[in-house]
Amino acid sequence: MSRPPRDLELVTTERDLAAVITDAARADAYALDTEFHRERTYFPQLALVQIAWGDRLAVIDPLAVSVAPLAEVLQGDGLAVLHAAEQDLEVLAGACGTPPRRIFDTQIGAGFIGYSSPSLATLHQQLLGVTLAKEARMSDWLQRPLPEPMLAYAAADVARLLELSDLLHEELDARGRLPWAEEECDRLLQEAAWERSPATAWERIKEVRRMDGQPRARAQAVARWREELAARLNQPVRHVLSDLGVAAVAQRMPRSLGQLRDLRGVEPRNLRKGTDKELLAFLDEVRDTTFDEEPKKRPAKLDPGLKPAVNLITSWAAQQATEAEIDPALVATRGDIEALLRGESDCRALTGWRAEIIAEPVRRLVEGTAALAFDGRGKLVLEERSSIPISTTSTKGDP
Repeated sequence: MSRPPRDLELVTTERDLAAVITDAARADAYALDTEFHRERTYFPQLALVQIAWGDRLAVIDPLAVSVAPLAEVLQGDGLAVLHAAEQDLEVLAGACGTPPRRIFDTQIGAGFIGYSSPSLATLHQQLLGVTLAKEARMSDWLQRPLPEPMLAYAAADVARLLELSDLLHEELDARGRLPWAEEECDRLLQEAAWERSPATAWERIKEVRRMDGQPRARAQAVARWREELAARLNQPVRHVLSDLGVAAVAQRMPRSLGQLRDLRGVEPRNLRKGTDKELLAFLDEVRDTTFDEEPKKRPAKLDPGLKPAVNLITSWAAQQATEAEIDPALVATRGDIEALLRGESDCRALTGWRAEIIAEPVRRLVEGTAALAFDGRGKLVLEERSSIPISTTSTKGDP
């Protein structure tokens, strides 16, 4: 069992960081967390990196020293332990040039022993009997100097994370679910997007996905322009142009500032500091262009006869997960069930541990060799199908 680390070390120099890296790179496992802001910028602003290993805990100040050399630790053999890791991985990849090579996400691990997307505070309370402070959660992490309570709050997020990891590993191993948790952590690493591609920015805009023809093709170009400008200015994309504004601009193709201002979805903040002129110049440049339309990612149509089954199977899957003490969101979402029924080959329910507990029963339901029934107590039961229909109306007249 991992021991809690001693007092935190505040790292603000290259020399101190090099010493941390040399020691942490030899650890079998290390706890990792970040504090950052992204409310007013395109790229996340890294404010702190917390790392704990062995009996040491370091809080690294990226405003005082570049954290890029941490790549040596991240790409080493040690297991990086994080909680709710997705955003931290993105931030670390941007700051260090790489995410960790191996991870264990304690939120994912806890999902396989009955917790539903638990917070770090919940796991500390339930598994360690420790209450984490919450006062500094919404603080300004970019302020300097950081008050001691904020440093202590940041350090607490990793101080006992390796203990939590050890407890979860033991319980997962006892239940035979450790490979499942490891598979999900690997999936998180493989599927996470470390960079936002301007070419696919339109896919995140509902209004554009609903468009067709040249208006949609133009909207895809406007979305790409917005993404590139937001990255260059390091501003949130919504400050450059709202999603609705992207669609409206593509449909109307304004020629003047007045026409641009009149469009729905174009806000005053979108027209400041020369952005209005840049947008109009871009529109003039592409006005007569015939764009190649990026194809819509249309899923295969679901057989109308199977549509009523989606809710029933989704409810059964959630019930199965709850009874097995697994977070239902890990087992199968409604989208997973629909993809499975559509026969999508890349559906996650067809791979790994899900294939046995979800895909195979659903296959039997669709083939008609199994049936779902209520057990009389409000629960769904998967049964062998009797193939004996129950007649509800008479087809013959009275004798």
